[in-house]
Amino acid sequence: MNYFILAYRNLKKKGIRSYLTLLGICIGILAVVSLITLSNGLKTAVSSQFGVSSTELITVEGAGNGFGPPGTGQVTPLTQRDLEEIEKLSSVKAAVGRVIVAGRLEFNNKAIFGYATNIPSGDDREILYQQIEAKTIVGRLLEDGDSGKVLLGYNFYVDKVGLDREVVPGNTVNIQGRDFEVVGIVEKKGSFIFDNIVFMNERDVESLYGPIEEWDFIAVLPRDKEEIDKTKEDIEKLLRRLRDVKVGEEDFTVSTPEASLKQVNSILNAITIFIVIVASISILVGAIGIINTMTTSVLERRKEIGIMKAIGATNHQIFMQFFIESGVLGLIGGAIGVIFGVILGISGISGINALLGAEVQPQISFYLIFFALLGSFLIGAFAGILPAMRAAKQNPVEALRG
Repeated sequence: MNYFILAYRNLKKKGIRSYLTLLGICIGILAVVSLITLSNGLKTAVSSQFGVSSTELITVEGAGNGFGPPGTGQVTPLTQRDLEEIEKLSSVKAAVGRVIVAGRLEFNNKAIFGYATNIPSGDDREILYQQIEAKTIVGRLLEDGDSGKVLLGYNFYVDKVGLDREVVPGNTVNIQGRDFEVVGIVEKKGSFIFDNIVFMNERDVESLYGPIEEWDFIAVLPRDKEEIDKTKEDIEKLLRRLRDVKVGEEDFTVSTPEASLKQVNSILNAITIFIVIVASISILVGAIGIINTMTTSVLERRKEIGIMKAIGATNHQIFMQFFIESGVLGLIGGAIGVIFGVILGISGISGINALLGAEVQPQISFYLIFFALLGSFLIGAFAGILPAMRAAKQNPVEALRG
């Protein structure tokens, strides 16, 4: 403890030089803490954009996906035959065809352009509701007998779609020139797709856009969730045969949310690692600054070292004083970096929530904070080894003369 008290007093005397020295360590730790906090938040936010929490759902899409929601802009769309054959597979419990159509919605003398999706009838309706965990915050879900009625995403209820007024059950909205009654608002999903979409019964979609002959994507529920990979392989083999394509030449994609999330997370991890490496350069610069400061400190305090040795201080004690002092310098820089890094990380997650309409809670890792502080102390301490060794080797007589 005496070493730490001495270190604090000596650094306090240096004033601005100490602050400038710890700046490099501070910036590096700030970057590392904020980026890892942001990365964790971004992973959670991206996960929520899949719109479902269940990893049992397999999604089949045609090739050539363009801009817009999943499944839109396909070069080789899925057909009704594809859907019917997938349903026949023994490993498949149910398959539901989905379309996403673009359209114009009017309400409160305002018009917006967005997307609508179909809700199938019969047993497929219940399966779909179960898959997307459909629950209403107000009103009710669409039923088989409903005609001229729609279910809206959460953002229509909180007026985040540009209509200057919230939409509630009982209101009438005009879609593609036809009036529809709103029967309910779906609970918030934290997904910019699901929270901004219009749900319509399949018959109403066909009345506006014509008969559905092609599907944007097919949602498949495996019979056994433990065999989801086998079900995925069965679908791929079936579609290769139906479409007469070889392995590696598929004009379709079959994916699970879990696999897609792994791919997205691996990309985010790679980006985070790259930026952390770049941030480490700042830490290295900070370590070099500590070496320079401590080396200068040894030269300035030669008489102090000589007096300490003259009254009985050992080489080990002199070494430890400078060693701990440089470590404390790194620790202070790391502590400031952690504080501002956490603040920056929380601010960044708030920005992500505003951008994606998500509700990601900042996850502050105390392990991250602990190891960031420990690392900054060790970096500072090891940077001070050479100056500390130089101080310990000082000859007391020569030091007093100096």
